[in-house]
Amino acid sequence: MSAYLVLIGLVVLERLAELAVARRNLAWARSRGGVEYGRRHYPWIVVAHVALLGAAPAEVWLLGRPFVPALGWPMLAVVVLAQGLRWWCIGTLGRQWNTRVVVVPGMPLVDRGPYRWLRHPNYVAVVAEGLALPLVHSAWLTALAFVAANAVLLTVRVRVEDAALSR
Repeated sequence: MSAYLVLIGLVVLERLAELAVARRNLAWARSRGGVEYGRRHYPWIVVAHVALLGAAPAEVWLLGRPFVPALGWPMLAVVVLAQGLRWWCIGTLGRQWNTRVVVVPGMPLVDRGPYRWLRHPNYVAVVAEGLALPLVHSAWLTALAFVAANAVLLTVRVRVEDAALSR
């Protein structure tokens, strides 16, 4: 359990780093006339991600979920790969990356890096991590709940993002 808490702590630190990058990028975008879309759904995304990071270790502790090596190690690999994909997206988008949907007028769509193959590769990372992180330590209820909530949120988010980018 203590190693799992360390993993959760590392993911929390990664998320805080993301938020620092997002704040800096938001200021940059706003200074160039950036317009934010989908403000109403953003708090729900935050709630879902915070809930994931709290519920997974809570489920392990409260329900005595074991670490099952045949499941846990592959899921840990998925978590690490998801982080790699997420930071590849962040690096590729540069200042255009954000946790919010912000469009700077006149900026071209990015079509390099993972965006060469997928329109929303960051969401692939989110889905993979949201499923795998709880399953590292058999927290399958958290994995199911996050995947279901995230599916609803991403349906809204992708529609908002696609509409904003098409303007």
